[in-house]
Amino acid sequence: MDVVKKYVEVAADFSPDGVMIPLWITWDNGHRYRIDKVTDYRRAASLKAGGAGIRYTCQIGGGQHFLFYEENYKWFVEAKVQKDSAFPGIDPDDTDSEREV
Repeated sequence: MDVVKKYVEVAADFSPDGVMIPLWITWDNGHRYRIDKVTDYRRAASLKAGGAGIRYTCQIGGGQHFLFYEENYKWFVEAKVQKDSAFPGIDPDDTDSEREV
């Protein structure tokens, strides 16, 4: 499994002192996930998917997840994707071998 930067739609609110608080994440298929609690926020990098911004540590559905807000005003999550190969049994990252197909 690889981890990629996946941009998502986020509904957020602002506290009286100006802190942005994310409330919901909407996935590209339209499914909404309520953020149960924000336990931390700080400037940080996504070590798994690349990129940086304000990292919100969120409780969503009983699990802990990171949600990032970039300086370009976009939100992203670290999403797991299955490595896909057009040729089963051949690793697409294996550039050293020259196989006949």
